[in-house]
Amino acid sequence: MPAGASHATRAALTTLGVAGAVGAAAGVWGVGIERYLFTVRFHDVAVLPRGSAPIRVLHLSDAHMAPWQRRKQQWIAALAELQPDLIVNTGDNMGHALGLRGLRAAFDPLRGVPGVFVHGSNDHTAPSPRNPLKYFTGPSKIRHTAEPIDTEPLDSYLSDELGWLDLNNAVGTVEAGGLRIDAFGVSDAHRGWDRLDVLPELLQGLRDSGPADLTLGVTHAPYRRVLDRFIDLGADAILAGHTHGGQVRVPGLGALVANCDIPLKQARGLSTWSADSRTVPLNVSAGLGHSIYAPVRFACRPEASLLTLTARS
Repeated sequence: MPAGASHATRAALTTLGVAGAVGAAAGVWGVGIERYLFTVRFHDVAVLPRGSAPIRVLHLSDAHMAPWQRRKQQWIAALAELQPDLIVNTGDNMGHALGLRGLRAAFDPLRGVPGVFVHGSNDHTAPSPRNPLKYFTGPSKIRHTAEPIDTEPLDSYLSDELGWLDLNNAVGTVEAGGLRIDAFGVSDAHRGWDRLDVLPELLQGLRDSGPADLTLGVTHAPYRRVLDRFIDLGADAILAGHTHGGQVRVPGLGALVANCDIPLKQARGLSTWSADSRTVPLNVSAGLGHSIYAPVRFACRPEASLLTLTARS
């Protein structure tokens, strides 16, 4: 073999070796380390009436809980130390047919804190194996063969035991920090379960009882049609989940997929959404977990958000 060819072969093998080592290290990090590096993201959001005292909103999403995930359960339970005034839970709590066992351990310390919740699809059906490369072709498709989950015990726990308000295609009022907060929401738009058409009449009935200090729109999946309609319906702020922040992000580039039609740059964190000449804050949580069939996080730590709502200047 000519000397030049031999040198080129060695260089190519070295490059492949380095790439393989980097890939293996990234896999070890994403599977074995980062998915356990839970973090709280703090944001200040000026949406309250002038003169209002701040309130703290704990945004939880996408726990995808399995009963054996004790580290996650313990970390979520410790969030009670943040002393939130309101909990907003944007769905996909269940990650296993027996996930409610783990949710009880995680959420029980938050008893007594007012809250609201909506469903994600995994609150109705158990996760199933998927080819992760298919997410690059667009939002994931519905699997009609997925194992059903008994949602009633979950809703009973969240509503009856924790006292949180069910906003699945519904509206309601909670009091938090001395403020009246009107809230409305939809069930999982990714599965087409959102019923935006029923909200205007329900909201009118709510508003007939008096003005609110704040109106929140709550959805699991932040599809554009939902966000636009929420603004039209008078939301002062919108909270969502579903995207996992991309789950695997490229440093310096960000999310590669969002599993819905939201712009990738808004697949995680606090941003704004504009429609009908109004612009409101939008917080998309990257979530606390992952499917048990995709146990990885890379450059995208599992998270909860603590939003400190302050008065408008």
